[in-house]
Amino acid sequence: MSQPLTYYDEMKNKGYSRRDFMKFATMMAAFMGLERSAVGQIAKSMANKPRIPVIWLHFQECTCCSESFIRSSHPIVADILLDQISLDYTETLMAASGFQAEEAMHNTMNKYKGEYILCVEGSVPVEADGVYCMIGGKTSMQILEEAAAGAKAIIAWGSCACNGCVQAAKPNPTAATPIHKLVKGKPIIKVPGCPPIGEVMAGVIVHLVTFDRIPQLDALGRPKAFYSKRVHDTCYRRPFFDAGLYVESFDDENAKKGYCLYKVGCKGPVTYNACGVTKWNGGTSFPIQSGHGCIGCSEENYWDNGRLYERASAFAGFGIEATADVVGGIALAATGAGVLGHAVMTNIRKKDNIHMLEDEGKKEEKELDH
Repeated sequence: MSQPLTYYDEMKNKGYSRRDFMKFATMMAAFMGLERSAVGQIAKSMANKPRIPVIWLHFQECTCCSESFIRSSHPIVADILLDQISLDYTETLMAASGFQAEEAMHNTMNKYKGEYILCVEGSVPVEADGVYCMIGGKTSMQILEEAAAGAKAIIAWGSCACNGCVQAAKPNPTAATPIHKLVKGKPIIKVPGCPPIGEVMAGVIVHLVTFDRIPQLDALGRPKAFYSKRVHDTCYRRPFFDAGLYVESFDDENAKKGYCLYKVGCKGPVTYNACGVTKWNGGTSFPIQSGHGCIGCSEENYWDNGRLYERASAFAGFGIEATADVVGGIALAATGAGVLGHAVMTNIRKKDNIHMLEDEGKKEEKELDH
């Protein structure tokens, strides 16, 4: 009986070189925030381990998570990770349909019970016995329960699966519900965003392959490697915020100068994601860099957390949001005090240096006289 192909075998069959493979391993280690030695671990695991069986379900969503994944900056992500792991079952990309598609899913569930990864894209409607989202005569809730029973772990892709997203916005007529509220007793990795970044999604898969365990998660179940810092903390416009320099409207001079977008609704100070570091489209840009404030899409209930183009009422570290109106003054005053202090100290040092040089000159004159 032939041995199952590994990820590296699949890459070679697709025409990728060893150099391409190592570049991919290096890129994934960097995205996951791992030290250099992890590159070898990733390469070894993907060269020796057979692919992970994956069932990828789609419920109430727009498929933007899959779209983001296949547009990752490295072709191997789409060509190998998605192509090779997802052919077990994914309604969006698999060639099979109808009975053949359902048979593929059940074959995976039976053959790899306790070993396969269940990926879920979209929220589950529970109102009216789940009739708002049905596939093959079954409700999404029935499909989820059946597929989750034998899963090794579950990945909730995107804000729809993680927190309900727009489908769960008030008044939530379908009672759209995130996955973690419906499935118990299984490890669940939340990868929120609308959509999540493709490289982040790939990083979660590669971590599972490399270390055979789920990545370290924060208190909300999100991978710390990608959701441990606020967008605000890594934003290149942060110095403008600290200096109190804000865009007041999208058509003012401050917008042209690239000032902070907080006052026109940017939710970066309350949003945890890797957008400012990893960026989108091959590291080209992210919404703030494109001139649009962060809408907080990776945070729970972001659709109901106030208007998108109005600033937040408060955020951690500064108390009442009104301080944004004075933080600039404080920052500028502190800067002014710092400049003044620097000038005073500089002059004192200059004076000391002058005295020192004068003393040295007098000393040299005495030596010459002798």
